[in-house]
Amino acid sequence: MSVYNEAAAFTKSVLGKVASKPYTIAAETKSLFNVSGLVVVTSLVGVVTTAMTVANTVKLTVNPTTGTSTDMCTATDLGTTDTPAGNLLTLPAAVGSAMTNSIGVGLPGRGFFQVAAGTIEQITTGTSPDGAITWYLTYVPLVDGATVVAA
Repeated sequence: MSVYNEAAAFTKSVLGKVASKPYTIAAETKSLFNVSGLVVVTSLVGVVTTAMTVANTVKLTVNPTTGTSTDMCTATDLGTTDTPAGNLLTLPAAVGSAMTNSIGVGLPGRGFFQVAAGTIEQITTGTSPDGAITWYLTYVPLVDGATVVAA
């Protein structure tokens, strides 16, 4: 007898494959996801799992193996005004704008984007930033064998 998971089947058929990465905030550049091949990222959302209460800035950057790094959003302050556990972080509608920080509901970002082989990184600055985020990324491979996995 097979087991059927409606949520997993729906997510895969609409958004593609899923990769996730839990991350405890630190002042550093941290690789979140390793990308092999060429993929279309269909969504990227961060779930704040531990409140951020210390001033910090966070931005996401695509760092391809070959080519130029590109910021997915500007550095966004997530700690001066506390960001509680349960908040959702999503990419902005306009490239280079601040990350969207919302309570319990994700606002649509700019849609799909293409990522070549390399890494997707979180760059955090600040003095002793705190908190934790679990990032969820969905993607569709554009070339055979292309994948995204937690770094």
